[in-house]
Amino acid sequence: MSADRPIGVFDSGVGGLTVAHALLEALPNEDLLYLGDTGRQPYGTKSAETVTRYSLENVDFLLARDVKLIVVACNSASAVALEAVRERAGVPVVGVIEPGAQAAVARSRSRRVGVIGTEATIGAGAYSRALHRLDPGLELFTRACPLLVPLAEEGWTEGEVALAVARVYLASLVRSGIDVLILGCTHYPLLAGVLGEVMGPAVTLVDSAEETARAVAGVLAEHGLARTDGPGAASFFVTDVPDRFVRIGRRFLGARVESAVRIER
Repeated sequence: MSADRPIGVFDSGVGGLTVAHALLEALPNEDLLYLGDTGRQPYGTKSAETVTRYSLENVDFLLARDVKLIVVACNSASAVALEAVRERAGVPVVGVIEPGAQAAVARSRSRRVGVIGTEATIGAGAYSRALHRLDPGLELFTRACPLLVPLAEEGWTEGEVALAVARVYLASLVRSGIDVLILGCTHYPLLAGVLGEVMGPAVTLVDSAEETARAVAGVLAEHGLARTDGPGAASFFVTDVPDRFVRIGRRFLGARVESAVRIER
């Protein structure tokens, strides 16, 4: 398998661009092919069967473009479809849940960890299983925070509205005594300032995007697939009109999101 092949990344929409950003920063020599399933987002409110079907269709698109590794840059898809994706792919697959769970366990001193995410991610219990595999005695506190996604996409990542929503969602977690909070949705790093303000300085926020990029670097090195020359380039594909993706995508990646190609589903 050639190391010059691109890394494939998929998400339900734009949230996975936080993962793409982390990958581009950590692996500047790599080509990146990003698919945002914007025509069928959000995944966070859909059934496991539907998310799995969409995820496999995304995988088929990436495999047809000869990717060497697939990143499931969506917590909802990682929660319910990761094993199905691995069975289909035939190339290494990295999700966003395991890397975040490993970082949280390593950083927690109280062994009390919080997780926030979409309804699908929290309901699937994937973080709970991953964390308890690593530390069966861990105390875990979870909260679905669906309104944080539209806030991030509209650019309302600071100010009184974002603070008010965060305070409502995080009130029980503030009282829980956790010392680590996993941002279990790829949109949430855009709200890290607000979330950190509500939780306070004693709580460490774990950004699964950064941890996923580290995991991808490790897998590439392990399989001898790291590209040594560069710089790499990023290409973007969507399943709906590109305009909104490009506009919102620039909040995540700046000028790197110059355009996106629409594909038919």
